[in-house]
Amino acid sequence: MSEIKPMALIESMSKKVCEHSDVYFRTNKKTGKVYTGKLCNPSTKEPSAAQTAARARFAKVSAAVRAILAGSSEQKTQLVAEYKAQNKIGSLFGYAMHKLNSDYDADGNKIGN
Repeated sequence: MSEIKPMALIESMSKKVCEHSDVYFRTNKKTGKVYTGKLCNPSTKEPSAAQTAARARFAKVSAAVRAILAGSSEQKTQLVAEYKAQNKIGSLFGYAMHKLNSDYDADGNKIGN
């Protein structure tokens, strides 16, 4: 099989082409692979209580991760070293969310320490 190389315009795209589009582009910064996706059947219902709680937890955890990455702690140094050693997750923030997500309870509060 042949390998498809996208044109330069698509390689540099991320998110949507315009606000009316339903096609999303994402480029993995480490590997250079371009991924596309299409939002086919978006929900028109109000979010459930569980969805609202999950969104609130995500907001708390991501704020905590942003605070860690903005500082100069030993934890940040360790995360950066681990991130550089792996190839699966394409952004430092995404890797930190993946690693630290289990350190927070269902309400988004840090477990322990």
